[in-house]
Amino acid sequence: MNAAATTAGAVEIEVKELDRSGTDRWDRFVQTAADATFFHRAGWKPVVEQSLGHRCYFLYAERAGTIVGVLPLVHVKSLLFGNSLVSTGFTVGGGPIAADAGALAALDARALSLADRLDVDYLEYRGGRTQHPDWSQKKELYVGFKKPIDPDPEKNMLAIPRKQRAMVRKGIKAGLVSTLDSDVDRLHRVYAVSVRNLGTPVFGKAFFRALAETFGADLDIVTCTLNGTAVSSVMNFYFRDQVLPYFGGGTDAARECAGNDFMYWEVMRRAAERGYRLFDFGRSKTGTGAFAFKKNWGFVPEPLSYEYKLRKLAQVPEVNPLNPKYRLFIAAWKRLPMPIANLIGPLVARDLA
Repeated sequence: MNAAATTAGAVEIEVKELDRSGTDRWDRFVQTAADATFFHRAGWKPVVEQSLGHRCYFLYAERAGTIVGVLPLVHVKSLLFGNSLVSTGFTVGGGPIAADAGALAALDARALSLADRLDVDYLEYRGGRTQHPDWSQKKELYVGFKKPIDPDPEKNMLAIPRKQRAMVRKGIKAGLVSTLDSDVDRLHRVYAVSVRNLGTPVFGKAFFRALAETFGADLDIVTCTLNGTAVSSVMNFYFRDQVLPYFGGGTDAARECAGNDFMYWEVMRRAAERGYRLFDFGRSKTGTGAFAFKKNWGFVPEPLSYEYKLRKLAQVPEVNPLNPKYRLFIAAWKRLPMPIANLIGPLVARDLA
């Protein structure tokens, strides 16, 4: 276990690197910390390291034997996308959470030292509120969507704006059925088609298996079928009172029967019945189809702050589909046959942190 020390008043703060022995303590802190998310959980470390092959540095600040802050970092070094240290890579959040300014300063100092040692292009803190106004910022690109849900499914249905509610009812009338899958096979098959159609490489099936095995009962997969054939599927994360549908999509057939609309309704309905009270529709890029889709459900976009400490770059990196330099790549990827996309996609996706 590595450690570095700083002081906050008369009490010393140590910053340590998470190992297996500290996982339970880490997660207990995350479970109660005000700004924590599912993406701060310790399980992301073995998932990323074992299924994607990137070294993780999960740092925690400790004062008098008590954890007072955490910062999960992933080191991604890629010929295509550069050399970065990201919290939490391959998710939409995971920036530092700290009980006080001293703990945050200690985590920052260790992260900056690590960035220097690894000689990265930049250090990136994702999601949450702005904590480093002197760092480079990305505030307009990403927004989050969250909304309370009611124990009564009829109230949740009526809370959906009329046009979107009609799409959900269309899926119901079409005869769609939702089930909970016990493995990732149908999810991966459907999700691979969905992201290929968007021009995006798919993660390998091993990544989804690792997530399911690591997070257990705090994760499920809702798959929707029409006449026995899967048309949409989504992996959902559960954290405190929240449900977060995360990796999801639909096949070409889903458009005809409102498969995606029905799918998200079923996630909401099932979560409300289990006692969850907040539906987190996740992150979207401003001005995209996903952004419009979530607004149509009656969710209000909330800006997400991304902070960057640039070391070798003159400006904030734009590793996202809206960057014009990826336009030809995206157009070509959309035309790939599925077997080829599924073969080479994981090799690219593993570096798209």
